[in-house]
Amino acid sequence: MNIICVILISSKLNLMKVLPFKIPKPEEDALIYQVDYGTTFYDKLHQHKEIQISFIVEGKGTLVVGDSINEYAENDAFIIGSHIPHVFKSDLHKTVPSHMISLFFTKESFGTDFFNLVELKALQSFFKRAKHGFKVSSNLKKLKVLFFQLEKESKFNRFLILLHILKITAKSQGRSLSSFIYDKTYSDNEGERMRAIFEYTMNNYKEEITLNQISNVVNMTKNAFCKYFKKRTNKTYIQFLNELRIEHACRILQAKDEQTITEIAEQVGFNNMSNFNRQFKALKSCNPSEFKKIAY
Repeated sequence: MNIICVILISSKLNLMKVLPFKIPKPEEDALIYQVDYGTTFYDKLHQHKEIQISFIVEGKGTLVVGDSINEYAENDAFIIGSHIPHVFKSDLHKTVPSHMISLFFTKESFGTDFFNLVELKALQSFFKRAKHGFKVSSNLKKLKVLFFQLEKESKFNRFLILLHILKITAKSQGRSLSSFIYDKTYSDNEGERMRAIFEYTMNNYKEEITLNQISNVVNMTKNAFCKYFKKRTNKTYIQFLNELRIEHACRILQAKDEQTITEIAEQVGFNNMSNFNRQFKALKSCNPSEFKKIAY
C-alpha cells in the first residue's frame, strides 16, 4: 500500500494541475511539501505545471523524464521542470520501501517578479536547467540534511529552506535529463494515450513488442502511431524500447549478478546478442563486458 503525505498550507482545497494525474492542493498554496512512502511510487506517466525537486531516501527503479530513461536510487536528487511528462517506476524486486521527499512550486508561486529580483540573480541557472530537468551529482549530503529538516519546520522556514536548496542546486554539478521537450502541454486524452504506451512498454519490455502490438494498445494504425510517438518524444518507439531494455541491463550488471551477458540480454528482451551489443555500445560507449568491469 502506498502512502502519499501532502502537507498543505491552506484549508481551501483546489487542484494542482497535473495532466492527466492530479494532486490535491490548496488554492492559495505557494509551496507544497510532499512525502511519498510505500512499496512503490506513483507509477503512471503524468505532468504538472509545478517544478518538482525530489530527494530519494530509499528505493530503486527507472525514471522516465521527457525523452530520457534514467535510473534512480537512494540519495539521488532530481529536478523536474514544469510540464515535463515523467514517471518513477519502482523496482518491485527490491524489499526496501520507496521513500521520496519532494517540493513543488512554480516560478510565479511567490509573485510574478520574485525570482527576477537582482538579489536572486544567482538562481537563474537553476530555472534554465530545470526546463529539461536535471539530476544533481554534487552537494548531495547538504541537500539530504535540508530535505530532512522540512518535516518539522514551519511554513515560513520551509520557504527559506527552499531558497537554500535552490542556491545549492544552482551551483551543483549535474546532468540534463531530457534533451527534447514537446512544445505543447498534453491534453487529458493525449496524456492518457502516452501513459498507456509507457505503461505497456515498461510492464512488457522483457517480451517481444512489435509496432503492431503497441499501436493496437492505443487503437492507432502502425504508421499513425509511429508519427505520433516520434513527434512527442523526438525518437522512434524502437529507440525508446531499446533504451529502456539497456537501462535495465545496466542495473543487472551493476548488481554483480552471476548471470552471463547472454542471459542478461535475454532477460531484458533481446534475443539477438549482436543487436544487444550494438545497442549497448551505442548508448553507453562501451560493450556490456567492459561496463561490467567498470561497475565492479
